[in-house]
Amino acid sequence: MIKEPKKKETDYFIGIGLCFGVAFGAAFDNIGLGIALGLLFGAAIQQYKKKKDKA
Repeated sequence: MIKEPKKKETDYFIGIGLCFGVAFGAAFDNIGLGIALGLLFGAAIQQYKKKKDKA
């Protein structure tokens, strides 16, 4: 029986980006900036992975 690798849900990378953004924002005492950057990088990685999977 061959198991296919599980595909990540579309919001997976946004969630991971937000987690890291909040962590870095708390570390640098600027949570608002951390959330914004985490969301930005999470969405960018999600789009990259989506285009890579289609190609």
